[in-house]
Amino acid sequence: MKTKTIFIIAFTAIITIFLMINTDAVEFNFIFVKKDISKLLVVGVCTFVGFVLGYWAGRPKTTVSTYDRVDTPIKSGDHKNTLSDEDRDYIS
Repeated sequence: MKTKTIFIIAFTAIITIFLMINTDAVEFNFIFVKKDISKLLVVGVCTFVGFVLGYWAGRPKTTVSTYDRVDTPIKSGDHKNTLSDEDRDYIS
């Protein structure tokens, strides 16, 4: 197994054990309401939101590169039309 996989399994196990230990109800003060809610639910939701926000903030951004563009190839006769008369005289 890779180190990353072992780390993910261990971290998930630790979070699960932590959530299972903290199942008692606690009074939480929301902005306008006081409510008795299980610590399991609050910690679980906060952990999930943290993972989602961390993934969203850390994902690679989509960029447009000049390599992504498809340019039409120049035909062999097209380059002669772009030369000035002076350049044609020099070449021939």
